[in-house]
Amino acid sequence: KNERLKLAQILEKVPYEPATTFYEAIQSVWLVHLVLQIESNGHSVSYGRLDQYLYPFYQHDIENGTINIEQVTELLTNLCLKTLTINKIRSWAHTEFSAGSPLYQNITIGGQTPDGKDAVNPLSYLILRAIAQAHLPQPNLTVRYHKGLSDKFMLECVAVIKQGLGMPAFNNDEIIIPSFIQRGVKKEDAYNYSAIGCVETAVPGKWGYRCTGMSFINFPRTLLIVMNNGVDPESGKRVLPGYGDFTAMESYAELTTAWDKSLREIARQSVIIENSCDLTLEQGYPDILCSTLTDDCIGRGKTIKEGGAVYDFISGLQVGIANLADSLAAIKKLVFDEHKITPTELWTALQNDFAGTEGERIQQMLLNDVPKYGNDDDYVDNLIVAAYQPYIDEIAKYKNTRYGRGPIGGLRYAGTSSISANVGQGHSTLATPDGRNARTPLAEGYSPEHAMDIDGPTAVFKSFSKLSTGDITGGVLLNQKMSPQILRSKESCLKLIALLRTFFNRLHGYHVQYNIVSRDTLIAAQKKPADYRDLIVRVAGYSAFFVGLSKETQDDIIARTEQSL
Repeated sequence: KNERLKLAQILEKVPYEPATTFYEAIQSVWLVHLVLQIESNGHSVSYGRLDQYLYPFYQHDIENGTINIEQVTELLTNLCLKTLTINKIRSWAHTEFSAGSPLYQNITIGGQTPDGKDAVNPLSYLILRAIAQAHLPQPNLTVRYHKGLSDKFMLECVAVIKQGLGMPAFNNDEIIIPSFIQRGVKKEDAYNYSAIGCVETAVPGKWGYRCTGMSFINFPRTLLIVMNNGVDPESGKRVLPGYGDFTAMESYAELTTAWDKSLREIARQSVIIENSCDLTLEQGYPDILCSTLTDDCIGRGKTIKEGGAVYDFISGLQVGIANLADSLAAIKKLVFDEHKITPTELWTALQNDFAGTEGERIQQMLLNDVPKYGNDDDYVDNLIVAAYQPYIDEIAKYKNTRYGRGPIGGLRYAGTSSISANVGQGHSTLATPDGRNARTPLAEGYSPEHAMDIDGPTAVFKSFSKLSTGDITGGVLLNQKMSPQILRSKESCLKLIALLRTFFNRLHGYHVQYNIVSRDTLIAAQKKPADYRDLIVRVAGYSAFFVGLSKETQDDIIARTEQSL
């Protein structure tokens, strides 16, 4: 009774009046968060730097003895429970690309203060504890890494990772902050960035209505279209101007020239589609409350969709980047360098999905006789860096619909978050030159293809780091998987921390997240789902209950390489 009376008293006050206690503050946060979701029927509405803006309330109440650590942890855990209750009706296309029905509600902790000092505080530790205690796939939890992050806090993060939640993910301040500043974001705002949705980042309270794209560019399918002189071999429709038929090409340079021109055209078309959608949404769905809470919409008299936000940048979404890398390596090595397969032989095998003795022979060569991305091999790594660059360059030329209407930016940049679209996009993609069969999943994010990264996590990190991560401000997503046995000892946990520090400090990694679950456990969960209802896995830039995923998505997660330290 007393709890209900206290809650009723708090609800009479917030969010209409300012909160004065920690309980009032967290209740106010939840109510506003919920209403924002209802208003937009959206997703990726995130909590921002929860440990920073709630800390003054925590500190005041702890010092006055009006709350204790256990009560704070309980309230934070309750916030996690309530967050999971939010869902929405989705189209099948959206459902297929968002396996597990995530809302991508992200909490950010750690990072730095505007003067560059470590921002970790006692509340940061309690949020970690609450996430572990709730043991749920939502909300997402992201830790902002920087060079000054203590081993003590890193060990607490690894302790949560060990529980198999796929959280926390790590974003790298050393890359993201300079990238924002270079694009015109004020220093104090850049230091206050938070994770949005999966791996995307933005300045809370000052950003446009979305920070990532609406359309996916399927890199492997685009390659097949390029090889087929601009005609999609799946639908038979002309998608691009023809720049040559692969079977008539005499050099790898001819293919890359056609790829460069075609990718730039695809990027342009994606902008046309997205801007058309944005103009429609601007007219009919103004998101008044969200605009009210975003600087400087009131001052400008504009909604966020009309250009009211201080900043407005958005990123594209690309799928199957690793498939493209391995495909280009196979074409260059086997077709043009060593002449072991003719262009016609390869194209015929792809169209037949490697059927027959000859198709199987070619597929085995593609799979086994070519360097694979994720093993620190410059042959393939440099090919994908070169192939991705036209998109980075081209997308930067195009404005969004808010450009010139008030916000700083109004521009676009690259981003590799593909959520679980790698499975759905794989359904419509025929066999590819990396040896992948038709209709099977593509690689997710910027992670290597399954079972192709065979030289350990350090090699993966080194391949990953060759990409120009500072230019891909929209996020560079890397999933890694390890067996729970790997992190049993403190020594192993310290090894992982040392590996992470090298990845972020020296190799300029943008992001990484971990699935800590064994292959045997996942297979057992497929067979007896009732016994594993609380098993959580990292799908892409988010986590989900494993037994709630489609078998195809489950198989995709099972097939991921299990790394060791």
